Amino acid sequence: MAQKAKKTKDESEKLERLRHSLAHIMADAVLSLFPEARFGIGPAIDNGFYYDFELPRPLTPEDLPVIEDKMKQAIAADTAFVRQEVSKEEARRIFEGQPFKLELIDEIEEEKVCLYKQSDFIDLCRGPHLGATGEARTDALKLTAIAGAYWRGDEKRPMLQRIYGVAFDSRKALKEHLGKLEEAARRDHRKLGRELDLYSIHQEVGPGLVHWHPKGATVRRLIEDFWKEEHLKRDYDIVYTPHIAKLDLWKTSGHWEFYRDSLYSPMEVEGDDYIVKPMNCLFHILIYKTKKRSYRELPIRYAELGTVYRYERSGVLHGISRVRGFTQDDAHIFCRFDQLEDEVAAVLELAFFMIDTFGFSNYDVLLSTRPEKYTGSEEIWEQATDILSRALKRRNIDFEIDPGEGVFYGPKIDIKFEDAVGRAWQGPTIQVDFNLPQRFGVSAVGEDGQEQSVAMVHRTVLGSMERFMASLTEHYGGSFPVWLAPVQVVIIPIADRHLDYAATLSARLKKNGRRVEVDDRQERVGHKIRQAQLAKVPYMLVVGDDEVAEGTVSVRLRSGEQKSGYPIEDFMKTLARAVKDKAKELTL
Repeated sequence: MAQKAKKTKDESEKLERLRHSLAHIMADAVLSLFPEARFGIGPAIDNGFYYDFELPRPLTPEDLPVIEDKMKQAIAADTAFVRQEVSKEEARRIFEGQPFKLELIDEIEEEKVCLYKQSDFIDLCRGPHLGATGEARTDALKLTAIAGAYWRGDEKRPMLQRIYGVAFDSRKALKEHLGKLEEAARRDHRKLGRELDLYSIHQEVGPGLVHWHPKGATVRRLIEDFWKEEHLKRDYDIVYTPHIAKLDLWKTSGHWEFYRDSLYSPMEVEGDDYIVKPMNCLFHILIYKTKKRSYRELPIRYAELGTVYRYERSGVLHGISRVRGFTQDDAHIFCRFDQLEDEVAAVLELAFFMIDTFGFSNYDVLLSTRPEKYTGSEEIWEQATDILSRALKRRNIDFEIDPGEGVFYGPKIDIKFEDAVGRAWQGPTIQVDFNLPQRFGVSAVGEDGQEQSVAMVHRTVLGSMERFMASLTEHYGGSFPVWLAPVQVVIIPIADRHLDYAATLSARLKKNGRRVEVDDRQERVGHKIRQAQLAKVPYMLVVGDDEVAEGTVSVRLRSGEQKSGYPIEDFMKTLARAVKDKAKELTL
């Protein structure tokens, strides 16, 4: 595995200036087409930029080339970006009739307001920007999409139209990125989920609630079985906990106070309020507390594939990568404070082992620090953050600080891995928690016979089964490694007289634990092969008169590679080795 090559600070800042400047250029182009437009915000983002507008009519894809042409005209004009500082009173006059800008001005604490102007267009902005519009390249930008976006992300506020664009410092970089976007569209797990019959989501049940079909459930079961085996090897105990609990439990934990917007509304049961669980940690605490614990028992590691439910706005739901009901590959470790660094280091080892086994080779690591709303003392937060930092350094892992992105009860390590087309996915998370043990009185009897506080680690090594399955599907484009493929082998008899031989082969393979289908339809062999390729089946065994006579198979890989006269025993050994080694590539 390798950490992603990082752009230098200068390269990153240069690209951000370029993309931010293009957001302003795009806003100017939109204003020339829609003089009555009202403007939201237009930041630089990864690979590009966007700007939000309130417009007199809905935009269509046909509008994008027109806006793009206007932008190119502005770039060709090579107009300077001019920075100005004005009073808030003057800024309100300039942006009269622009309610979103006026709202932003009212929130600025300073007496002076920074503006940027190019040509006749002026915007509220701190910058920095390019020196002039002509520094952008007309052949290295493209407007890509239109989407709806609530003002300030609040569904109670106006819905604006967001225009997305991508921009780079060279035509080659743009072409490579657009190629990745096309490849990403081909690999979209929502598209492949339908084509490969992996899962479905039904409006009759509700958005963001996944139904796993047999093939998708097979892949998920194989991942879960592997997950359980690896945890048992590392002295975790597997537990199971309920899906609902009394509301008072979540008030004691602080989740009701700090996390309420993501929790489902209470339901009354025999006079008590219950909610569906948003996480598993409190249940593991209660299991720990069922008896008095000694320091000699620690660490205790509880692991659970626990399904939880969190409210997500419908606008952010996305296939199975962002859902409302999902299964966390969860675990909680209870340990002494002097064991904490070792436990975090061991979790890191397991996390990277899991990521590597599933074929993800590039990753980024973030250490998230204290957020604005938090519980506990600053001293405890610093202690927990330092422990995470030391564990990362022990493994020589480069990491970046992600300021203010910790959870309310403690700092965390986030590992984001890259798929085959360079997109980052949220993966393992490791969180040190001194808060919940205090709130729930989690302790152990120390060497001195006195009750002592216990540290707690929250962690996942895959994230959630739903999001991980989405990332795996897109990483492999649906062509899962043979050990994960829902169907590993399709046997294709050439004629009816070969059906008995095909059935015998199928039985032998199934006896060895292989997932096999016989395609006995009255269709042409070429059509059957094509169907198996579309279904991403790793191996196709074509059998006819020669194979029956010689006790062989004609093997065809989904890639098109083939080999005739392959002894069945040799094929079974090849398949067994690929499964055992969890091979990422097929071989003959």
